[in-house]
This record gives sequence, C-alpha cells and structure tokens, in this order.
Amino acid sequence: MKSCIAVILFLMTFATQAQNYKFGKVSMEELQQVFNPLDSSANATVLYREEHISFDLRKDEGFVQVREVHERIKIYNKEGYKWATKRIRLYDESNAKSENLEGLKGYTYNLVNGKIEDSKLKKDGTFKEEANKYWKINSFTMPNIKDGCVVEYTYKIDSPFTTIDDIEFQYTIPIEKFDLTIKTPQYFVYNKLLNPNASYMPVLDQSTRNRVETTTNKERTGWKIVSTNYSTSKLEFIEDIITSNETDIPALNDEPFVDNLDNYKAKLILELTVIKYPNQPYKSLASSWDAVTKTIYNNPEFGTQLDKSSYFEDDLDALLLDITDPFQKAMLVFEHVKSKVKWNNFYGFNSEVGVRKAYKDGAGNVADINLMLTAMLRYAGLKAHPVLVSTKNNGIPLFPTRQGFNYVICMIEDDSLNVLLDASGKHSTFNVLPTHTLNWQGRVIREDGTSDWIGLTPSVLSKDVSSLNVKINPDLSIEGKVRQQKTDYVAMGYRDKYANVSKDDIIKNIERDKGQLEITDIDIENTNNTNEPLLITYDYKLNDGIEAIGGNLYFSPMLFFASEDNPFKQETRNFPIDFMYPFSDRYMINILIPEGYAIESLPENKKVQFGDAGEFLYLAKANGSYLQLTIALDMKTSFILAQDYNNFKDFYSTVIEKQTEKVVLKKI
Repeated sequence: MKSCIAVILFLMTFATQAQNYKFGKVSMEELQQVFNPLDSSANATVLYREEHISFDLRKDEGFVQVREVHERIKIYNKEGYKWATKRIRLYDESNAKSENLEGLKGYTYNLVNGKIEDSKLKKDGTFKEEANKYWKINSFTMPNIKDGCVVEYTYKIDSPFTTIDDIEFQYTIPIEKFDLTIKTPQYFVYNKLLNPNASYMPVLDQSTRNRVETTTNKERTGWKIVSTNYSTSKLEFIEDIITSNETDIPALNDEPFVDNLDNYKAKLILELTVIKYPNQPYKSLASSWDAVTKTIYNNPEFGTQLDKSSYFEDDLDALLLDITDPFQKAMLVFEHVKSKVKWNNFYGFNSEVGVRKAYKDGAGNVADINLMLTAMLRYAGLKAHPVLVSTKNNGIPLFPTRQGFNYVICMIEDDSLNVLLDASGKHSTFNVLPTHTLNWQGRVIREDGTSDWIGLTPSVLSKDVSSLNVKINPDLSIEGKVRQQKTDYVAMGYRDKYANVSKDDIIKNIERDKGQLEITDIDIENTNNTNEPLLITYDYKLNDGIEAIGGNLYFSPMLFFASEDNPFKQETRNFPIDFMYPFSDRYMINILIPEGYAIESLPENKKVQFGDAGEFLYLAKANGSYLQLTIALDMKTSFILAQDYNNFKDFYSTVIEKQTEKVVLKKI
C-alpha cells in the first residue's frame, strides 16, 4: 500500500511539474521529450499557448485593444527549426492608426550535461521590415536552436482598433494546451463564428462580469495663487468574456493540391457589428457586400483613380489611332499597361502611389496597375469595371468586410467581349489570370454603383500537347524529337518558371531525375507572345529506356514523360483537391519498330471516366512498321470534393499505372 501511494504521489508531482506553464518554468521533462506521444511524425509541438485579448481604458485614448501572447514550443529536429522564428504583422498607416509590439522577451532552453541552460533573445535577433505603406512586419528568431530545445516567448500588441484578428486554434504542428480569454466592453458587440470548414471545433464558454474603471481628473484654478483640485469619476459597465481551454489539438496536416490550408484551420472569427457608447447614437456596423463595395469605391484611392485620364490620353490617342475593333483595342491597351508599369510585388485594392505617379515612374501595386487599366479601357470606349478579389493566401471571406478583399483585377463586359484581365502579371493574358487570384469568386463594381459576384474559376481547358517520335537503335538506345504545345495556364506557368532561365538550365531541368537522358537542339517559340501557344521542340537520346530480357525488349512508350509518383496515395482525404484550372494533357507517340522485331504485347486499350469531370484515354495500335499511341487525360473541373476522393484516387491510380505499362517486342 505504501509503495502504491508513493507511486501515485510521484506521478502527481510529475504531472504538476510538467504542467507548470508560468513563463520561464520550463521543466526537465519537457526538454527530455524526444517526440510527441500523440503524433510521432511532428517535428515540433506547441507545449503551451496562451492568448489574452482585452480593452484597456486610457485617458485621451479611450479603449485600446491589448493582445497578449505566450508560447512555449518544443523542437524535435532540424525540420522543426522554423518554429523558432516568429513573424508578426502590424497595421501601420499613421501615428493614430498604428499597432505596436511591446514587452517582447524570450529564451531558448537546452539540456546540457543534465542541466537546463537558457539563452536570452537579444536585440540582434529581432527585425523590422516595411511590407507596404499600411503594414509592417516585426519578426524575431530565437537563439541557440538545437535538436530537442524548447523556445518560449511572450509579447503584447497594442492596437487602437476595435477589430479583432481571427484567433487561430490550429497550427501545422500539434498544440498540447491552449488557454484563450477575450474580454470586450459591452459597447462593442461582436458576431462569433467558428470556421465552418474546419474539422476541429473548440469549445467556447461565454460569461459576463461587472467592470469598474476609475479616472482621476485634475483642474487648476486661480491666478496669483494657483490651486489644483483633483476629482475622480467612475465608469461602470459589463464586460463580455469568452474563454476556451483546449488540450491535445491535432496538427492541421497539409495535403497535395490544397488551395489554402488556412481555409480549413480551426479558428474563431469575430465580426464587430455594433458600437453603442452611452448617451451616443447607436452605430450599426453590420454590413452587406453592396455596402462594403460602395465604401471601397468611394475611397479616393480607389474610385477617384478611375476618373483620372489626362496623364495617358495623348499616349492612348496615338496608340489607338484608326483602331475600331473592340478586341484589338483591348489588347493594345492591355499590352501597353503591362509594358509601361511594372508590378512592385505589393497587393491591395487601394492605389498605393496613385495611378498618375505609377504611370510616370513605371511601377505600382496591383491597384495602381489594374485601376489604371480599367480607366484606359473606359477611355477607349469599352465597358470596363474593377473586380475586387481575395487571393488564395487571403482566404475566402465569411463576413461582408473590407478586409475580405486584398486585390483588384479588371473585367471587360462588352457586347462582343467578356474577359477578365490582370496587367500586373507579366505572362497573363485575356481570361488567364495569375493563379493566386483564382479564389472562388470576385466582386465586380459597375459605374452605376451596382455590384455582383462573378466566378473566377477558368472554364476552358489549358492544353499541354506533346508529340514524340521514337527510334530504337541497335545498341538499344532511344532517340527522337519532341514537339510540345502549351496554352493558357499551362503556358503561363511555364513562362513564369523559365522567364529568366537560360536554355542550358532548361535542358538540365528536363534531364533531371530522368536517368541517362540527353537533350539537344532545344527551341522555344512565343516565349513573350502570350497571345499565342508556347511551342517547344528538342531532340533527345535516352540510353537506359529499354530492358532486354530473354531476347525480348521491354519499355514504357511514354519514356521520360511517364509519371511514376502518385500524389494521391493517402487512404483518406480531409480537404478538397484544387488543380487551380481545368486541363488537358495529351501525348501522341509514334514508335518505329526496329528491324528484326515484332510486337509481342501491348498495354490494353482503356477509357476510364471520373463521372463527367474527368476522362483518361489510352489507345495503342500497330500501323505497319510503326506503333502509334494516343494517351490523354482531361480534367474538366479544377475542384474535387473530399467526399469524392476515393473515386478520384481509383481513377488517378489507373492513370499512373497505364502510363508506366510496358510494350514488349520480340526478336524474329
């Protein structure tokens, strides 16, 4: 009995020590942990996260939002080292509208010769950068990072805004314990929404309490003899409180072809709907998308930019002289903007430097460029509108709010022309937008003030067509010529990837991981002419593409084009598959059968359907001394739901298997 009691006491003591979350109280047990007991694949684990959001009442400032964060993270291996760096985005428009990082302190703990050693975060480990004129980034990297270390830091953010950023309950690593407290005064009323797309749903507790704030006022009286009178005043109000105490939160594991993993993260979204100060008019902030777009349009950095034209009129008059065809007008204006103004890599739906200055200096943000494009198209007599977009990395907005958008493109809605345009993309063209904009739908704003949702998902299949001539030499090497034609998004992706790459490096990339493949005489046409398909031709020689067994020759007719890696091997899938755009991959292969050989066996001809969304065709036939194959994969949709994953997995497995099947030639 005594020994049992001793064991229980020991375990209780161990548990108490292991769960001391006070800053600086990292335990020996936490440092000795070599893997997460619930997720052995994790490269790091959040041992503890605490987030406390409240509103301080400050004289001359009113309510100031204070967000306090404390994190303790265990790092198991080098793949987890990235969790020793933290980037914090802060709004920074002006002194009155600026968020500030305060009270940052941190330590890295390592176990050295059985003792805990700490390394303090110093000034040289902190960094500041300006993202654009509205945002700054404060970041820090913890010192002395090693396998098995624990990093711990704490900081707070002072914000003059009543808007509360989303509270994230999930990372891509597990969280052992998360304590959340949000306290808001009764004057601010928030809608509360847990991300409906998340598979993990935290439990929220809501309560209220009475809060009293006392302020001291000072008043001076008199002239020759000055006296100071002090008085106090009290403000009593109700504070709304949200708490959550979660344990063992699973990691948000990434999967191949996910649009934006954050869309599926467990998080709490708070929408400020009402401000109701005592003795002041009731201010409703609950909005509609029409109201949001109207507010954006009325901003001088948006709508006013569309009304400016004097800076480009002479150039456009000369450019469009005697041009009457709407398509030709649109193309000339689009290419003019692309060549005249380069994107400075900043997003935004508001103009950053102003369209006039961007045109003069030759650089601007997305809004500078695409609002300018819209204004020019209107001047050319085309019905053009700006379209507000939330990019993939900004997520899909769940509430009507200006923060739901972070980008703007252009739409031509003419009788003979209906296209989407983004002149910030070097290789984009009509209805071929940069892929980061292909996020469900955008909000078009017309000149009459009306606005509507429009789909951004492409409907036309982007084609990648390859023709291969194949000759088998007596030494069993294979040689021939490849001709490829790429259109729309496939072409844009290739142009973006190889824009500043030499032909030698392109050849090396084709040859990489392809065995004994040699590429020569490569030629690429229409590299910069985005209105035409991209054409690529080259000669090849493959020295290890054939196996000779017992007088028979075995080889895959797709040669180095066969896809051996299947990204859809997992048994289950949590998130939709996003290919970004519908596509058609097609191979036409013409193989000269060498003298002294005949066809022993061919892969079975096959046609496989994935409902109405996908089709795979494998057709092989002998034609005299040639073997001809047509292999095609058409995906008419770019988005596949998780519940359809098993069917798609079977479909795609067939595609991979057929691509690697072999032709057998026998000696005669």
